[in-house]
Amino acid sequence: MKKIVITVGCRPDCIKMMPLVKELKKRDGIKTILLSTGQHRQMLDQVFDVFNEKPDYDLEIMKPGQSLFDITTNILNKIQQAVEEIKPDVVLVHGDTSTAFVTALACFYLQIPVGHVEAGLRTYNIYSPFPEEFNRQGIGLIAKYNFAPTKLAKQNLLNEGKKPDSIYVTGNTVIDAMKHTVVEDYHHPELDWVGNDKLIFITAHRRENLGEPMHNMFRAIRCVLDEHPDCKAIYPIHMNPIVRKAADEELGDCDRIHIIEPIEVFDCHNFESRSYLILTDSGGIQEEAPAFGVPVLVMRDTTERPEGVDAGALKLVGTSEKVIYEEFTKLLNNKEEYAKMAKAVNPYGDGNACKRIADVLEGKPFKEWK
Repeated sequence: MKKIVITVGCRPDCIKMMPLVKELKKRDGIKTILLSTGQHRQMLDQVFDVFNEKPDYDLEIMKPGQSLFDITTNILNKIQQAVEEIKPDVVLVHGDTSTAFVTALACFYLQIPVGHVEAGLRTYNIYSPFPEEFNRQGIGLIAKYNFAPTKLAKQNLLNEGKKPDSIYVTGNTVIDAMKHTVVEDYHHPELDWVGNDKLIFITAHRRENLGEPMHNMFRAIRCVLDEHPDCKAIYPIHMNPIVRKAADEELGDCDRIHIIEPIEVFDCHNFESRSYLILTDSGGIQEEAPAFGVPVLVMRDTTERPEGVDAGALKLVGTSEKVIYEEFTKLLNNKEEYAKMAKAVNPYGDGNACKRIADVLEGKPFKEWK
């Protein structure tokens, strides 16, 4: 029986790996071990609860005010013993987190094969997003299996010299996850507060946006909300104290926005599905929202998910207060512009990515997505 370790550390990668955990557990020829680094403790626990899963190993590395140095060294110091005890045939990592990179590095030192789920995303700007772009490129040097979500991601890997027979286009597992989370009969007090107004859903936390860029983003949002009384915004705020301080300074006294504590993936997906428009600097939401027909303004200068931009579902608006204000206002005032984005085709998956990945790991015939 093949032993496969699935590693998670933060909420986004955990959301995307949980449906894969469930799929692999259905396979008779595979023993699945779930390992959590605990990089983001509280947010991870929320996802485990939603999917009714518990880690078999928990490194519990999180500590207050942790830096990238802390995360990297703590995972590296703790993961060796766990992996040597398990003796896996393959270790799966997801995306571009520090958990994924450091786990892959440890497996390289131990000469254990690595499978990279969501492989091939690139901006080719090593500092944007930071440190994610370096992390995913570093994992790409190590991975034996590259599970690319799209053909563009596959092409990036081929351009870098990866062997064609190591790359599998599967679609993105986040689309699989939404089959478990989005329900018609959903209620939440914050949605009651929004009522019949247009729901604007906001997420903002990315490291490279801290400081003046984030203040620009919040000022633009505040100005648009002040001018549109038919809109209300919900912003589940990140735990980072720098983010919280900026939000309080720019948005704290705005009665058209509710800044709430982080929400579980179940709530997040259901909020997204009921939104009129989303403003974000997140990665995962860029993949999720098109499945609901919800336009997304991406408050970043680059994106490793250009498929959504090319499809017309996403628009890069950077962190300029003026540009965010103009693009946000345009979508609220111009029905034709809004309809173009809302009707765009989702380029990220069909909900069967986990089955394709499991087939590869079992040695079954593989047919790539699209």
